[in-house]
Order: sequence, then structure tokens, then C-alpha cells
Amino acid sequence: MGNEELKEIRAAYVETVTALAEKNKDIVVLEADLMNCTNTGSFKKAYPGQFVNVGIAEANMVGVAAGLSAVGKIPFAATFGCFASRRVFDQFFISANYARLNVKLVGMDPGVTAAMNGGTHMPFEDLALMRVIPRLVIVEPSDYYSAAVLVKEAAASYGCVYIRFPRKPVPVLYAAGDTFKFGEAKLLKEGKDLCFVCLGSLMVNEALKAREALAAGGIDAGVLDVLTLKPLDEEAVLGQAAKTKALISCENAQIAGGLGSAVAELLAEHGCGCKFARIGIRDEFGEVGTQDYLARRFGLTADKLVEKAKTLVKA
Repeated sequence: MGNEELKEIRAAYVETVTALAEKNKDIVVLEADLMNCTNTGSFKKAYPGQFVNVGIAEANMVGVAAGLSAVGKIPFAATFGCFASRRVFDQFFISANYARLNVKLVGMDPGVTAAMNGGTHMPFEDLALMRVIPRLVIVEPSDYYSAAVLVKEAAASYGCVYIRFPRKPVPVLYAAGDTFKFGEAKLLKEGKDLCFVCLGSLMVNEALKAREALAAGGIDAGVLDVLTLKPLDEEAVLGQAAKTKALISCENAQIAGGLGSAVAELLAEHGCGCKFARIGIRDEFGEVGTQDYLARRFGLTADKLVEKAKTLVKA
């Protein structure tokens, strides 16, 4: 895991919407004065007539995106995840989702990836908020290639989508040409003892590290990359529950209302007897720090996954 290639998910986002805009003049990119963070300056230069910077007015940005959608445009509106969820929730709920429009909302730097921006800008709760919006698709690509395909999927599919990703470069997990669809998980590693059910680059990569550490101790762990929280790939999750002794959900978010809740609900509703545990934020606010410090502070590390896995398998 030490020599992996690193690529930015945001680069996949910008490159993909730019390529789409070349062929489709209905693609529109909206910003809330964060071009330096999203790197959409190249899009603005190439297609100034398909770019809108509303300034530091995120709720207005969502309203403008809804208006553009109402006249047939395909708007992608991006800001920090804290603003894309908490600050604009009502506008996104009513103006975009309730109105059955076609707004693609991007929330950057979710969870501990907000790092030095601190607790006020650290959205642990965005998944819980977004998951209760009817019919909304919630996607968290785990690398450059999955992001590129899922952004295309968002543009091609009518309806609102919430896309969540960090700005920092992350390990490449997939290859150019790999296919991805909303509601379709990817089994990265098969395991007979337990399976880590993960959402997002941070937790997928920590689970892969944990798998290696567990293998040294004779525990065979699988890694399922969920990619889409809503709709959840229920068949894939239930399949792992049937094949293994335990499941552990892993998310860079509050375990209440997010992936942990979704998996727990699914297992309970289907009467699954496998053991289950959740890794994620446990009813806490964020704080200032490096991403590595925050991951340790909130228990989002391979060590914590190994510890939880051993407890479950040996219980």
C-alpha cells in the first residue's frame, strides 16, 4: 500500500464536466466563490457562457441551479460539504428535489478531510441529512476513475444527485475502462471471515490496510466499496452477510443516519444473523487538525478496524 499512484478526484470532476460541456451546451457549472478549491477555472476559461459564480451565497447557488434545471440545463453546483448540506438543505430539498428537478450538488472535503478548516467546516452529518431526501442519489467515488464515470452517470441520469469527495490526491483503486453505476458496489477483496463495507476513499483504503494486517494473524477479511449510499447495493451487502461471520461498516461521517444506519436497517429487515459493527464518527463535532491526526482522533484508521474485526471474529 506504500507505492500506490495518487490522483485527485476533483480533477476527474473538472475534466469530466469539461468534456461533457464540449458536446452538450446544457451542462452548466456553478460556484460559490471556491474556484481555487474546485479547480474549475479551466472550465470557466473554456466555456464562460456555461459557468456561473454566485459568490459566497450557497443557498442562492442552489436556487439558481434549480432555475437552470427548470429550463432544461444540467447544473453541477459545488461547494464545501458543510455548506452543500447544512447551509442549503432547505433550498436543495424544496427547490431541487421536491420540484423533481435535475440538480447535481457537489460537497467537497467531507468529514475529516476538511482538516485545518476545522469543526465548523467539517461535515460529519451530511450523509444523514441527504439520506432522508426522497429519491436523491448519494454517491461517494473512491478514486479518480470511479469519479469520472459516476459524474458522467450523474449528467446522463435525470434527477438530483449529491456527490461527495475530498480535494487531496487519493490512491487509484480502479482502472480506466472500469464500469460503475448508481447502486452498484464493487467487491475489491473477497474474505471468508468478515467484510468491511466501506464508503469513500479514506475508509476503503484504511480497510485495505486493515485486511493486510488481519491476514498476518490468520483472519481473512473482504473489502466492499459501496460507492453509492443511496440507492444502496442491498444484494451485495446481503451477499457478504451470508458468506461471512461479520460485517463492519466504515464511513467518514456520523454512524447515525449514514452508511452504518443503512446497513443496520438492511440486516435487521432481512433477519440476518451475522455480527455487525460500525466504524465512523460517534456523536461528536469536528475540530482543527491534520487529516492524519483527525483520522486517529475519531477512530477512522486501519488499527481501529483491525481491533474491531478481531473483537467480532473472536467473540
